[in-house]
Amino acid sequence: MINAEVVKTGTENALSTIRRFTRRAQGANIIKTVRNKRYYSRSSSQTVKKKRALKLLKRREEFKQLVKEGKVAETPTRRPGFNRPQSTTENTSSSSKFGEGTPIAR
Repeated sequence: MINAEVVKTGTENALSTIRRFTRRAQGANIIKTVRNKRYYSRSSSQTVKKKRALKLLKRREEFKQLVKEGKVAETPTRRPGFNRPQSTTENTSSSSKFGEGTPIAR
């Protein structure tokens, strides 16, 4: 197990030392591993893993066939950070009012 050790400097107060320790522990994924080990979870058997994999392959194959036949529209692949709509020329025009294109916080 990885240990996160922090030594208090002479002018440092206790709160900043604790804050530094928690950041080191989070950076080393100590908190995540401890929370995962909190409860025992039984690993699935080889048979169950194989059945799940075969079911997934079958589902993918059926979906590809439906796309090929034109019964289902092909979904675009998800890429993190690229799901925002592209900005249009309407937002950048000089006639638009201030705050018109900004989202409303609810």
